[in-house]
Amino acid sequence: MALAGLFLLLFLPVHLAINLLLLKSDPEPFNKAAGFMANFPVIKVIEILLFAALLIHISYGFYIQIKNWLARPVGYAIATKSDTSPFSKFMIWTGSSILLFLILHFFNFFFIRLGLVEGNPEDFYSVAHNLFKIPLYNYIYLTCFILLGLHLYHAFSSAFQTLGLNHRIWTPVVKTVALLYSVVLPGGFAFIAITIWLFR
Repeated sequence: MALAGLFLLLFLPVHLAINLLLLKSDPEPFNKAAGFMANFPVIKVIEILLFAALLIHISYGFYIQIKNWLARPVGYAIATKSDTSPFSKFMIWTGSSILLFLILHFFNFFFIRLGLVEGNPEDFYSVAHNLFKIPLYNYIYLTCFILLGLHLYHAFSSAFQTLGLNHRIWTPVVKTVALLYSVVLPGGFAFIAITIWLFR
């Protein structure tokens, strides 16, 4: 699950870089980039790997959580202080929220490309701009990216811990990078949505 999660983390900066083209007044750069991502053979292979990593990450996440629930179906009679991070305790819920958002995202974009949902796959620029002008969609979008930030912060640092890469010097560095990543990436996506919603 950690390895699959780290692989997925590599995709988000690429996705953000392409989405920043939505801020341009000319739709052509974004549509060209989206077309390249949809049709270039190497990207298609990476897309398959991304879906495989996503499936593995989600499946293991639910498996581990269910296993934990079954290990203690009844809570302790007396609550005691736990060293477990609050981020860790809510990972299943932040992850589930992100999964629901991904399903929505697939309907709005990926399924259009597959021809399963009505829309113009050659003009995702207009599709995105039209969606970001809907207040409810923005509320959902922004809420999900706050939850994504919380998920990423714990996921980034805990993945390195899971792989046994704890170190008195490097662990604080990893946590700092995790904080920056979990703020900058969701913040970048949110900035795009808010800018289109309010100023375009």
